Amino acid sequence: MRTIEGTQTASGFRFAIVVSRYNDFVTERLQAGALAALAAAGVRPDDVTVVVVPGAFEIPIAAQRAAESGGYDAVVCLGCVIRGATPHFEYIASAVASGLTSASAATGVPMTFGVLTTNSIEEAIDRAGEGPSNKGYEAAAAAVQMASVVAQLARQPSTAS
Repeated sequence: MRTIEGTQTASGFRFAIVVSRYNDFVTERLQAGALAALAAAGVRPDDVTVVVVPGAFEIPIAAQRAAESGGYDAVVCLGCVIRGATPHFEYIASAVASGLTSASAATGVPMTFGVLTTNSIEEAIDRAGEGPSNKGYEAAAAAVQMASVVAQLARQPSTAS
């Protein structure tokens, strides 16, 4: 039996971080958490590109284009959608999740979901706090593991005859 599992180190891997400017009082903290996780994994600053988009709805297209460029081993997607009085929250959250799932499947490049979908500003700020519980940190740590898994899978011998 063979087991393939992601590692906690990513030296030599390249990452894009796509981050929404909307609710920047939260997304800037998520970005800081993601950068801290990548640094902890041994990723050099030159191997990270930050792509800033206007809002969460725009994250999937930027993430897909980054992946299609061939320049990244994984894409970390960060945003913050806070529930309001209208159904807008549900539409945006659903569109972003679906868009990222489709983009990752279409490109074969892992995309991690660090898009907060919270009921309040307080919940959002709590999830963007200092340390490893920061959801940006968690999304980047997952991207490190997935870049490693995908690289290992690519090196597996073909079973085709």
